[in-house]
Amino acid sequence: MKADMKTAQSWHEKYDRACAENALLQERIDKMQRHIEVLAERIRLGAAQRFDTPCEQSQVLLGGEQLRIFNEIEAIADAALEPEAPKEKVHHPKKKGKRELDFEKLPREQKVHELPEDERICPDCGGSMHACGHSVVRREIEFRPAKYVGVEHVETLYGCRACERDNDHAVLLKSPLPAPVIPGSGISSASLIASILHCKYVLALPLHRQEQEFERLGIPISRQTMANWAIYSSEHYFSLMFKLMQEELLKNDILHADETTLMVLREDGRKAKDRSYVWLYRTSGDTLRPVVLYDYQPSRAAVCAAHFLRGFKGYLHTDGYEAYHSQYIPEEITVVGCWAHMRRKFTDTLKPLPADIRSKVPAAIGLAYCNKLFALERSFLKRELAAEERHAARLRESKPVADSFFTWAKKEYAALLEFDSLFGKALTYAVNQESWLLGVFLDGRLELSNNRVERSVRPFAVGRRNWLFANTPSGATASATIFSIVETAKANGLKPYEYLKFLLENLSQGASPEDCLPWLDKPQSLCK
Repeated sequence: MKADMKTAQSWHEKYDRACAENALLQERIDKMQRHIEVLAERIRLGAAQRFDTPCEQSQVLLGGEQLRIFNEIEAIADAALEPEAPKEKVHHPKKKGKRELDFEKLPREQKVHELPEDERICPDCGGSMHACGHSVVRREIEFRPAKYVGVEHVETLYGCRACERDNDHAVLLKSPLPAPVIPGSGISSASLIASILHCKYVLALPLHRQEQEFERLGIPISRQTMANWAIYSSEHYFSLMFKLMQEELLKNDILHADETTLMVLREDGRKAKDRSYVWLYRTSGDTLRPVVLYDYQPSRAAVCAAHFLRGFKGYLHTDGYEAYHSQYIPEEITVVGCWAHMRRKFTDTLKPLPADIRSKVPAAIGLAYCNKLFALERSFLKRELAAEERHAARLRESKPVADSFFTWAKKEYAALLEFDSLFGKALTYAVNQESWLLGVFLDGRLELSNNRVERSVRPFAVGRRNWLFANTPSGATASATIFSIVETAKANGLKPYEYLKFLLENLSQGASPEDCLPWLDKPQSLCK
């Protein structure tokens, strides 16, 4: 009997252990299955981002369907049914065609085509015919390749004939010569350096390709020489402008910030593959003096932004990077989050899914909330509201939508099982970034997204894709400084090449940097 009880007890123990092991094994299988689903989701997202047409609007992602999650009367009202007051017909002068407008910006030449003398015979009477009118049949734009001209600066000597005749010595005077842009360089000129910098920093043409083109033209300029010219110009001329532009930037009370990667091959104490960063700061859309500045730094630490923004007080538009929320950022700076980044989290969640189920998943609701906010912003823009009016309209129309969004997000987050999924990351971002995303409702001048600064990152990213890396920290600093000059010139409506040439010509001759800022009358009149 005792033996039977021992056997039964042993069997139960084995059964319990087997059940526990099975449960543990099933838990591991479920965990691995969720992990596989997360990895498959990321693969599908990567393929969608690489091959699909980029779009973050629900009309495309959801097949044109509108989610009925808003009950406001504005969401269901049909504007087409509203009777419109009859408008008085206004006659406007006919606008010139685009081709004609384009020609007005170009110098014009005419090629008059005439009959040979022996063909100017009247077919009726045989008399001689004369030209009695001309008409323009078509217009063409003719390309004439740029020319490089060797310019010799000739010094003139002046002597006194009276002294030569009456004295035993001669007095000589020399004509003044403009100082060279780069002392000791035999062939550099303001226009040549400006052209090289324009090709690299505006057209994204690497120096080695420019070197090849110079070789084809028979001009021996190496890429090392061009790099030295760029660094010299940055250190002696453009850095002065950069400091003044930074002072102007920090006078504003609304700024945008972002950062992007850069590879620098020869940095002390670091490997070539280690990432360095270019931090970007720019003024907001309401300023009269736009400034766009790029700052090279070896790291992405918060102290980089804190050091650059020293003395700034106001609102700072950023993405969700934690450095902007660290203790190093002064209390005088109020960080405002980016709703475009929030919306992008939901579009990334929807992109890997089959089109027929996108409108049925919870992420579609989050995307619809974000799109509602952007639709309201477009309506404010159409109404041409002043900053105070926009602030009131946001509190009245947009704030309730944002509050409903965060209520929904917190509810979904509380029921979430897989935080590593794309939807889990979107909800985590929403919950963690709430206070900063709501910052847009503090002032009517603030913007719903940080896209303004991201558009300024794009020219740098396009150039980096072509020239890949900077060789030294001084080269990286020079590139960041010259990008600042170029993009600030563009933001102020100037032609980058003309402004680079203007700066090199004037600063090399001793002009004050304060007189060369891009929003002043002289650059505006010469470089527009």
